[in-house]
Amino acid sequence: MKYEYTGRHIEVTPALRSHVEAHFEKISQLFGNDSAKAHIIIEVEKGRHRSEIVVQWRKEVLTANSTVSDMYQSLTQTIDKIEKQARRLKTKITDKRQRAKKITTIAEPVEDVAPEPDAPRIIPTKRYAVKPLTEEEAILNLNEQENQFLVFRNAENEQVSII
Repeated sequence: MKYEYTGRHIEVTPALRSHVEAHFEKISQLFGNDSAKAHIIIEVEKGRHRSEIVVQWRKEVLTANSTVSDMYQSLTQTIDKIEKQARRLKTKITDKRQRAKKITTIAEPVEDVAPEPDAPRIIPTKRYAVKPLTEEEAILNLNEQENQFLVFRNAENEQVSII
C-alpha cells in the first residue's frame, strides 16, 4: 500500500506515520495484493484533532474522517471506519462472484419443438370492492386496472359479473 500524508497546521511526525502504517498492516489482508493508495490528511484547529483518510482501492474510493481531542485516537477511529467499509465492499465482491454460475456446456438446439400453449393464470384472491356499474362503465374501468379482469355488480339486474 502506498501512503501519502498531508498535515494542516501540524507537522506529520514519524510517530504518526508509524501509528498509521501499523494499523494498516493489521488490515492489509483485506486489500490483498492489489495496489491501494491511502491519502492521510491530519489537521489541528482550536484543540480539535481531525483526521481524514481517502483510500483508492480497485475501482472504489473509501473515505472516512473523525474529530477527537487526541490525534492518535482520531487516526485509530478513522482507520476503523475504513476497515468496516473495506470489509463490506470485499464481502459484496465475493458474494457477487459466488452467485455467478459458470456455463460449462452449451445445449444443442432441438428441432421440431412446438411452443406450449399458454396455461391459464391463477390470480391470488384478494378482497375486491364490488361496485354497481353498467357494462360500459366496467369496460372503461377495466382499462385502468392492473389486473386483466374486473368484478362488478351489474346495475341493470343486480347480479355479480366478471369481465
